[in-house]
Amino acid sequence: MLSTELAALKAHMADDPGAVIEDVARERKVTPRQVIEALPERMVAMAGGNHFAAVMADIAQWGEVTLIVHTEDAIFEFTGGVPAGEVSRGYFNLMQPKGLHGHLRHERCAAIAFVERPFMGKISAFIAFVNVDGGIMYKVFVGRDETRALRTDQLERFRQLARTATE
Repeated sequence: MLSTELAALKAHMADDPGAVIEDVARERKVTPRQVIEALPERMVAMAGGNHFAAVMADIAQWGEVTLIVHTEDAIFEFTGGVPAGEVSRGYFNLMQPKGLHGHLRHERCAAIAFVERPFMGKISAFIAFVNVDGGIMYKVFVGRDETRALRTDQLERFRQLARTATE
């Protein structure tokens, strides 16, 4: 990306940090990773994809969260607990028979972004698993309580995990 394009993207994200990442990426013909990295520094911390299993193990202990997969054709949202997983046969396998389960290509995870920013008038906090192509595999959002505020216990774990993974 040219320095003028990067500067324009950074200015856009500073002015509108709550913009939908995937929409900005499509409109500006950049990757979602570039959009995340253009957020104001105080809003994002990046870790290597080598932390995938450890981050997923921690999230599995958080309780109810929202996991989002955003593609060109759909936005899938799952609210509930993320199951524990293990690496086997080339995949990170989510180990439960019902609810959220499946097989993740963990080796394609190049980075993990810890993002805390405003979105639709509220503060949000999420972890974006970013693939080797700069796309977002999926996001895991810190849950909200009955007043729609971020769950304090999960937000603390989110921040601690961000510190640990980015050290």
